[in-house]
Amino acid sequence: MADPMISQSNQSQANIAAPTTPRGHNRLNLENLTPSPSSSGHVNRLINSNHYISPSRPIYSDRFIPCRSSSNFALFNISLPPPSATAGSSPGDGGKEDNPSAYAALLRNALFGPQTPDKKDWGAGAGGRNIFRYRTETRQSLHSLSPFGFDYLSGPGVSNVAIKTPRKVSRSPYKVLDAPSLQDDFYLNLVDWSSHNVLAVGLGTCVYLWNACSSKVTKLCDLGNDDGVCSVGWAHRGTHLAVGTSNGKVQIWDASRCKRIRTMEGHRMRVGALAWSSSMLSSGSRDKSILQRDIRAQEDFVSKLSGHKSEVCGLKWSYDNRELASGGNDNRLFVWNQHSTQPVLKYCEHTAAVKAIAWSPHLHGLLASGGGTADRCIRFWNTTTNSHLSCMDTGSQVCNLVWSKNVNELVSTHGYSQNQIIVWRYPTMSKLATLTGHTYRVLYLAISPDGQTIVTGAGDETLRFWNVFPFPKSQNTDSEIGASSLGRTTIR
Repeated sequence: MADPMISQSNQSQANIAAPTTPRGHNRLNLENLTPSPSSSGHVNRLINSNHYISPSRPIYSDRFIPCRSSSNFALFNISLPPPSATAGSSPGDGGKEDNPSAYAALLRNALFGPQTPDKKDWGAGAGGRNIFRYRTETRQSLHSLSPFGFDYLSGPGVSNVAIKTPRKVSRSPYKVLDAPSLQDDFYLNLVDWSSHNVLAVGLGTCVYLWNACSSKVTKLCDLGNDDGVCSVGWAHRGTHLAVGTSNGKVQIWDASRCKRIRTMEGHRMRVGALAWSSSMLSSGSRDKSILQRDIRAQEDFVSKLSGHKSEVCGLKWSYDNRELASGGNDNRLFVWNQHSTQPVLKYCEHTAAVKAIAWSPHLHGLLASGGGTADRCIRFWNTTTNSHLSCMDTGSQVCNLVWSKNVNELVSTHGYSQNQIIVWRYPTMSKLATLTGHTYRVLYLAISPDGQTIVTGAGDETLRFWNVFPFPKSQNTDSEIGASSLGRTTIR
């Protein structure tokens, strides 16, 4: 039944507006409005309400009491409790929807969920239940209290998405190795980690092998006073090591027997970059060329790749061995296929030398590259579509890049001017950790075969080992490199 006060008020308003409002018009013409005697008396009674009190009409305050008969409770997944189940309901309420106890029950369900006990259940009727018990299955998201129902896909007031805490990365290395005579040269590549868990390091004219399982140090070779080590690179099987020299030669060594099995020529200047692809070995030199060498063939090289205008300082084969990426001191990044002698893709966006190159093991054709001091950017490319994906300004010289095999993350090492190591989450490129400790440019980087640990080298003549990536779940933890063996040892 409609409120008599509301009906009488509406009737009075209709009596005022009806004589002057033509049909079909929505605007009231105040100039032609002439109050009638009856309406004038009604207005006077309203104005002089302090002196006139109607004996037949109750007095109402200005409090607004909403009517919930038109509320859509189904929008919030709230069911109206029956009158018998409403706490504090009396027979005189008649189960009306706007009585205080019914509104309290609806508000409680909307805020705390349908499983929340009422006040009357907090005592002995609760069966000794601990009301402060932590329940993960009823954890609510921030949107569960919103009246717009953001959680309508996962149920009322319940978030099905588990809260993932950010992974913590240790800010200090778990092992430090002294590496005397480790050169501070941006264009060299003097550190590499084999699939047999052996680290190769070029120190001056010598190459040393450090076994990560036993910490045993072995001197592989000494090139003599007339030559020097410029690059080292392990074959995929982890038994043979290629050594690039300052005289433009490439030597192949059997690491298990510490025996040189071959010496290949072809370059006129130092060989600062090496990359393996099965039995194919690519070598980049200061003479601006890249030589493709098949160690099964008698010739020193089977093809010559020309395109760079300055020293080649970065070389990486893709994981499927179909594409070779090269970076040079001419600020160019080139991509070659297995049969081309000219680059099939050319990227000229970098404004400094491109040494840092890394192929993604998670997405085919995804290539990352980093520029030197005048550039400071990490750029991402899709070589399948020949497109530039994104660019991140790191603020300092990018010396190396390596992608994690276990998660979609990558790590970069930097030189001028902060000498830091940064772990990035791809594709958001948010920083997971920034690691410091080296006092010189972090020019060398390699990753362990399990994909968990990285080793960095700098001109401060130290190698530092960091646990930055999560351990692969499919492997046995017995193969993990002993992070507990803290300390400092010397390679020599």
